[in-house]
Amino acid sequence: MNNPTVETVSTGADKAKLAAAGLLVVAAVAAFYLLGKQDLWLRVAALLGLMVAGVAVFFTAEPGKALAGFGRDSVRELRKVVWPSRKEAIQMTGYVFAFVFVMALFLWLTDKTLEWALYDLILGWRR
Repeated sequence: MNNPTVETVSTGADKAKLAAAGLLVVAAVAAFYLLGKQDLWLRVAALLGLMVAGVAVFFTAEPGKALAGFGRDSVRELRKVVWPSRKEAIQMTGYVFAFVFVMALFLWLTDKTLEWALYDLILGWRR
């Protein structure tokens, strides 16, 4: 069995972009708390602005592009799914509930039978 190797190319520019994105997110949280005496709308605007900048920088790096590609592929695959009709979904849900009920009844009967056999017949303990 031959396993193909996956080669990840990580350049210095990508590492710098990821570091910058991380610093922008930390700066967003720091700015929110450092502007504690300012109006709330200003604090939230600073937080959101720096967060958006951090996310934008992240999506320019290779891991961000790979994440965006994964998202596009996931949406494409989700569109290929054939969803059941309402009638089929209700029918399958009924089958599941019926199976669970029958299995619970079986396990309860098995438990009570073993309890009776062990405690009453073998050990002779009467309650």
